[in-house]
Amino acid sequence: MTRLPRRLWFTILGLSATALLIWVFSGALAERLIFRVIERAASTADPAQGLPDGLHVGLCGTGSPMTDPRHSGPCTAVLAGHRLFIVDAGPGSAATLNRMLLNPGRVEAVLLTHFHGDHMGGLGDLALQRWVAASAESPLEVHGPIGVKTVVEGITLAYSTDNDYRIAHHGERIVPSGGRGLSAKEFLMGQGDRTVIIDSPSLKVTAFLVDHGPVKPAVGYRFDYKGRSVVISGDTRASAAVERESKNVDLLIHEGLSPRLVALMESGFARHARTAYAQVMADIRNYHTSPEDAAEIAQRAGVRMLVFNHIVPPLPSRMLDVRFLGDASARFDGPIRVGVDGDWFSLPAGTTSIEVDSRP
Repeated sequence: MTRLPRRLWFTILGLSATALLIWVFSGALAERLIFRVIERAASTADPAQGLPDGLHVGLCGTGSPMTDPRHSGPCTAVLAGHRLFIVDAGPGSAATLNRMLLNPGRVEAVLLTHFHGDHMGGLGDLALQRWVAASAESPLEVHGPIGVKTVVEGITLAYSTDNDYRIAHHGERIVPSGGRGLSAKEFLMGQGDRTVIIDSPSLKVTAFLVDHGPVKPAVGYRFDYKGRSVVISGDTRASAAVERESKNVDLLIHEGLSPRLVALMESGFARHARTAYAQVMADIRNYHTSPEDAAEIAQRAGVRMLVFNHIVPPLPSRMLDVRFLGDASARFDGPIRVGVDGDWFSLPAGTTSIEVDSRP
């Protein structure tokens, strides 16, 4: 009998294994896996379930208008005890929240840093999912500086026909008409270009002006809960306000743009006569913060951990993080992380620990 060549044997084995996998995953086992995923998601009604009391921060979007599979539109979830807030709601925010097992029905409010589309493009979908998940009887609150009323009115109008369809299909018991859409909560800045927008016995949320000109107003936020603290910079040039508000905070979530990598993009577009894109790459370098400058801000402020979001340009692999950071690590003594969607930071009350995990 003729012996088959070794290479042919490997090919036959590979095809057999592939066929076996197709058979397994197209049958009962596939349904069991799907059932387990559904059970895991459906059973998580409370995002704080199983977590210690404290301040918890999830990155539900770490990208910019130039998104990639690891960095969707800007979105940061802040869980203070059992109260869930969302800072910015970029495209894909609601889907990422669901993947992270953060029930949209538990979102108390959205806080917008400014009105660029990549920071609010997911608002309509988030409001819809919260409405259905909670059978909400009041609209989703959207806090923001002057201009937020116009944004909220526009998005609510855009989704009005969709909402009519939902009510007609599912009925008032599932989707009460009073819970549809969004409700604007506009705030003015107080003395020192800052204002407290939430002030309760255990939680204080402060908004402060940053410099993202010509985008005005633009703000960042500071959360203080039971002795733990986090600052979210929003989009900004290197800002004295961020440094001031970050004094001794546990966690600074700061935007980051690598001028060197963006310059490479500019020259690439220019070589191929894509002049509009090349000009955009030149323009955006003057109203964002380099990783090195953010690291110096964190160092001077005494921040315990620095995390980058709003990553520019997109980084398709962790191997590129070091190129993005430049020499930021030499300018900040604490730990630095280049954020990706699903990153999770836990700051338990009564401790000084920062626990880092991922919720894919």
